[in-house]
Amino acid sequence: MTHGIHNRRQLLRIGGAMSMLGAASPFAAQLMAAGNAASQSAPDYKALVCIFLFGGNDSHNTVLATDSDSWGRYFAARNTGNAPIALMPVGTPPTPVGATSPVTGRVAQANTPEAWGGVLPIVPRTPNPIPAGTNATVRTFGLHPFLGPLKTLFDAGRLGVVANVGTLIRPITKAQYQGRTVAFPANLFSHNDQQSTWQAGQTEGARVGWGGRYGDLLSSLNGNGSLFTAISTAGNAVFLSGQSVVQYQMTTAAQPAVVITGQSANSLFGSTVAPGRVRDIITDTSSASLFAADYATTTGRSIGAATSVNSVFASAAVTGVQAAPAYVNPITGATETNSLAVQLQTVARMIAAAPALGAKRQVFFVSLGGWDTHDFQNTAQANNLAKVAHAMAYFDSALGNLGGVNMRPAVTTFTASDFSRTFTTNGDGTDHAWGGHHFVMGGSVRGGDIYGQYPTLGVDLGTFRNPDMSRASLVPTTSVDQYGATMGRWMGVSESNLDTIFPNLGNFGTRGLGFLG
Repeated sequence: MTHGIHNRRQLLRIGGAMSMLGAASPFAAQLMAAGNAASQSAPDYKALVCIFLFGGNDSHNTVLATDSDSWGRYFAARNTGNAPIALMPVGTPPTPVGATSPVTGRVAQANTPEAWGGVLPIVPRTPNPIPAGTNATVRTFGLHPFLGPLKTLFDAGRLGVVANVGTLIRPITKAQYQGRTVAFPANLFSHNDQQSTWQAGQTEGARVGWGGRYGDLLSSLNGNGSLFTAISTAGNAVFLSGQSVVQYQMTTAAQPAVVITGQSANSLFGSTVAPGRVRDIITDTSSASLFAADYATTTGRSIGAATSVNSVFASAAVTGVQAAPAYVNPITGATETNSLAVQLQTVARMIAAAPALGAKRQVFFVSLGGWDTHDFQNTAQANNLAKVAHAMAYFDSALGNLGGVNMRPAVTTFTASDFSRTFTTNGDGTDHAWGGHHFVMGGSVRGGDIYGQYPTLGVDLGTFRNPDMSRASLVPTTSVDQYGATMGRWMGVSESNLDTIFPNLGNFGTRGLGFLG
């Protein structure tokens, strides 16, 4: 019987059951208390949107330090190999394809940095401290040449950069990491384990993510719309799995929700009454079998949710959501589908549908793959970064006028990835590393600034010793826990619950990063 109950509970989790917590669970007690308090004090709408970059984005070619000392080490490390990946300095005009670059002396091709022009300068509102080992009077910064739309958002104050973020248990120095004298996360350079650690604080096999736990605590605000608290357009994600809230997975097609073929049709096998009978059978909860009864409950809930979503998506409030503009590959010039923009369009529609669905707190997960650039990085990463910029700029624009309402202040969007990549090149790409830089976007974001310490750049060479880099990998100075807790606090999660969700948070002197108002 115990085995049967276990399977029954797992089925309910998969199908969207609203609660699995026993009264003895400490977290369950916190959920009840938090839910009761939140339902009385937070009637406004807020959403958190995670953009996960699967494969490990090379942050060193995303957000760059451009002061002469940092740039010199960067360019020397990356302007090598059979396909150099070093970007061009600020102010460098694009070299026409087939012409010789005055910077490198190489013939520019469509998929080489010479053809793209220099990195785009950004000026943080607050000077970033100059770390040990960096010989600069003022630290200056830039973005990849294909991140122009994000530069516009940064300059407008709706986009910020969080520097050198990584999975951490406690603060750690290069010497402590190399000497193994302080605990640090397991399997640092494993894709699956680090994706899971970013999303759930544990290596592969984790069952509950911090986005799902936010949903656990805040779903009571959603009333009858609690099933729409945690939503993924990118398949199953541990980030959205809660202890009581189960993620609602959506497609990005015109018909966004599940359609049970047959039960929703006008006829089946030539009979007009057969569809209704199919629905009655698959939702009949009177079976003596617990498995069959739970399956029927789950199916009935799925049908009801699909009906609600599809009905709301047909309304003018949702169909009027601005569509993503066409995406043009900046290397090939071909018009392509930007899957990330399509996913964010679905998220925008769900946000527009939130009032009708009764949702006031939502957490979303979208993703883009193709970041594991051991080879052909110039082609793969450049196009992916352009897609991210295109999609985020579209999403910002859509939220700026969602049914006549500026929803930007109510939505915070952030990037995450397995890890960053090595500072050095392997010839035409980069390998797995650790700390990296990320973007946060929204009307409540204190944008136009860099949060956290941007590190010293350069591998140990001669007498130079970089305190922030072990071999070619950045040792993080900001933890995922601090990053996530800053957004959780904005969503309305209490400090005590943040300590439960992020048990390592107390190891860090600064609990919040200050990028949200």
